[in-house]
Amino acid sequence: MINASLKELAAALAAKQLSSVELATLFLERIARLNPALNAFITVDTEKTLTMARAADARLARGEGGPLTGIPIAHKDIFCAEGWLTTCGSKMLSNFISPYDATVIERFKAAGTVTLGKTNMDEFAMGSSNETSFYGPVKNPWDGAAVSGGSSGGSAAAVSARLTSAATGTDTGGSIRQPAALCGLTGLKPTYGVVSRYGMIAFASSLDQAGPMAKSAEDCALMLNAMAGFDARDSTSLERPAEDYARDLDKPLAGLKIGLPQEFFAEGLSADVAQAVEAAIAAYRTLGATTVDISLPNMKLSVPAYYVIAPAEASSNLSRFDGVRYGWRAPHYGDLADMYCKSRAQGFGAEVKRRILIGTYVLSHGYYDAYYLQAQRIRRLIARDFVEAFKSCDLIMGPTSPSVAFDLGDKAGDPVQMYLSDIYTIAVNLAGLPGMSIPCGFGLQGRPVGLQIIGDYFGEARMLNAAHRYQLASDWHRRAPAQ
Repeated sequence: MINASLKELAAALAAKQLSSVELATLFLERIARLNPALNAFITVDTEKTLTMARAADARLARGEGGPLTGIPIAHKDIFCAEGWLTTCGSKMLSNFISPYDATVIERFKAAGTVTLGKTNMDEFAMGSSNETSFYGPVKNPWDGAAVSGGSSGGSAAAVSARLTSAATGTDTGGSIRQPAALCGLTGLKPTYGVVSRYGMIAFASSLDQAGPMAKSAEDCALMLNAMAGFDARDSTSLERPAEDYARDLDKPLAGLKIGLPQEFFAEGLSADVAQAVEAAIAAYRTLGATTVDISLPNMKLSVPAYYVIAPAEASSNLSRFDGVRYGWRAPHYGDLADMYCKSRAQGFGAEVKRRILIGTYVLSHGYYDAYYLQAQRIRRLIARDFVEAFKSCDLIMGPTSPSVAFDLGDKAGDPVQMYLSDIYTIAVNLAGLPGMSIPCGFGLQGRPVGLQIIGDYFGEARMLNAAHRYQLASDWHRRAPAQ
């Protein structure tokens, strides 16, 4: 059952071939056995999980089950969950038990899912390798010497290693798509505002977006059906009619136009990734799609623009963590100012401090116009490039990451090289577009390669259709690490 799709698990539960308690126990046993080596989970609470599973079984027995009722999933530790330790991968929140549920958690509870635990992540979602977590790095299930990607690396590793059937993640500059690519699974970042950010601990408020991580596009569609929807508690939530993201999964691809940006296939892309991506695009042509060459001329500016805007917003969002109201407080201090300084110095890790300092600098008097305002202008140009590109194509495709997963520690001492890991994903967040990554092969050392699919605003159903049709014709998404 660990390799079954969400639809197959739902059918087995409905037919009483197994119970939710039995299914949850299966995954809990795998977590207990495999997580010590992978470090994918921060928090597991067997009793809470089994209580939810028993409630799901009772619901199924009453005939009240839905498509996800009784299915065990994991949540990135960025989502507040009532009664659960919610750390955001940081010492600063290492003692924080959330008193309420994030909207995403509420909606999965309403759908009847069972929470297996909270997954590891880069501290406050700041990182591309899951090495900045206070709880230690997450290992890639395909190769324990490699990173799992970040910041949703714990969720990616958990799904890839079959410690959970699916998981939630968040994507600020590629943090769902990049770890999905490096761990060989499917991950989707919706259009900005489609999924509520209420109760999701903020990194960069104009960029953060929650999304699903699962084995297949079909699974992601079912997850997104549960996650999406308007939320009055989130001022950035979009009020739109509800839609079924699985509605077009089986639609033929004849007539689909795929845009191939020249910037995605230029210098910096490793040969093994390029080979796998080009083979996937050739498969799309076989399935009836056509390709057109396009250009995103301002994409090269996305990394510098992002690393001005995101730290600026982070410096503001993280100002609330001061040791006064909740979270880590330094044990020894002189006065109030000393408590602030020591609590933040001891509670935040090096990468978080770096971004707070950068953000404070670019927002300071005399530098706001030169840096922050200029970055926002570039952001508008990047969004305009996508608008122009979608006049000649339906979807955009290319690599998710410039290389397969790199070794743990390889880029830890070079922040700029680490930041460039997200060169193909960041522009999507700056423009607020939907994007996803699907497995399309393997590169050097047998490490997975991801194909990125980018859609126009609210084009999730079309993206999922393209991904699903490719997955019907290939088996990359069905492959699992040897363990």
